Amino acid sequence: MKYKLEHDAMGEIQVPANVYWGSSTQRSLNNFKIGKDKMPLELIYAMSILKAACAIVNFKNKDLSEEKSNVIVDVVNEIISGELDDNFPLKVFQTGSGTQTNMNINEVIANRGNEILKRKLLHPNDDVNMSQSSNDVFPSAMHIAAVIELDKHLIPQLSSVIETFKGLEEQYGNLVKIGRTHLQDATPIKFSQELSGYRTMLENSKSMISLSMENLLKLAIGGTAVGTGINARKNFGNEVCSVLRDKLNYDFISSENKFHSLTSKDDLVFAHGALKALSANLFKIANDIRLLSSGPRCGIGELTLPENEPGSSIMPGKVNPTQAEALTMVCIQVMGNDAAIGFAASQGQFELNTFMPLIIYNFLNSARLLTDALNSFNINCLKGIKPREDKMKAYLDKSLMLVTALNPYIGYENSVRVVNLAYKENLSLKEAVIKLDLLSSEDFDRFMDLEKML
Repeated sequence: MKYKLEHDAMGEIQVPANVYWGSSTQRSLNNFKIGKDKMPLELIYAMSILKAACAIVNFKNKDLSEEKSNVIVDVVNEIISGELDDNFPLKVFQTGSGTQTNMNINEVIANRGNEILKRKLLHPNDDVNMSQSSNDVFPSAMHIAAVIELDKHLIPQLSSVIETFKGLEEQYGNLVKIGRTHLQDATPIKFSQELSGYRTMLENSKSMISLSMENLLKLAIGGTAVGTGINARKNFGNEVCSVLRDKLNYDFISSENKFHSLTSKDDLVFAHGALKALSANLFKIANDIRLLSSGPRCGIGELTLPENEPGSSIMPGKVNPTQAEALTMVCIQVMGNDAAIGFAASQGQFELNTFMPLIIYNFLNSARLLTDALNSFNINCLKGIKPREDKMKAYLDKSLMLVTALNPYIGYENSVRVVNLAYKENLSLKEAVIKLDLLSSEDFDRFMDLEKML
């Protein structure tokens, strides 16, 4: 491999000749060989967009030449198109401020820009990082990346699953089945009512996620090193957010208190809490579906799921609820990520949180996993669910909890007597009521009205 010599305040260092990064990036690569997890590209793109906005504002304020500003914007466009992805190799487990990733981007923009200009004009610190610090750029990019990931990917997939549930509710609107509480028989319910509970859980989760995004629109940019805004113009943060609003079509604003924005990550904790709440709902839904489809002969068996692949290497014909299993594993991972994010956010010391790479890595990991799992579950499972009406009717007819409808006529204690007798002697409720001489056959039929129970 051919190398080029780069230098910085610490001296010279060899860097591969075919890359655009420089000394800071190479030192990070050499010193942090920890794991295989790289800084998410979503964050790289978000920070690059922020760099372009800063360059535009610096030119407007006559702090940066038009030529420099334009080439910075040109390189950022290459970055967000994915052309330069290989130039961002740094690991998540690096400096807790994300300084090395900030410098990675600064160096790539400067070196690629100079290549375009055919002369060494851009400096990574003086030009690309002008009016900025890693301490305000990195948390701002975290918020930008989180907003884009939630709005462009997770929320649309969640909406798609909600629409699938609506379709199933319509399709099976009048199908009646037995309800269950404590894993025991309860009173009747429409299958569509059960589905509506799932749908509303997801609608509620969607509302929570949307609500949490409001605080993510507040950016730390303009705070620079410790929140005072040193080396940046007074209105720099507001001007950058104005450019971002035009470019990205989100209502980003410069945070009123930069000291809060640099040291606290509560906005991301709150937003990820909404993802954890979604995971809790999805775990329950997926578990219900796989329990209701258990069998096909020796379980509940009220639902059939699509047969996507063989379920066993030894048992012929076995089909398993694999999509539900995958979704529940994702939910557990998100809950684990939430614990990591919450603990990392609690660890900010003085004017800066130094666990930011870990926080955004786990946040984006959760959002991506949920997006992909929702899509997979929707396409490969939910859309193909079919109720087994014969099973539902059989369970409904056998249920002893239908006796609840008789409480107003024979009283609670007599209803208990009916259930006990029916269970002990394997009788129907009607047979037990008549044997105990509590109601006539005609009255039983009149009072046992399923529509009223629904």
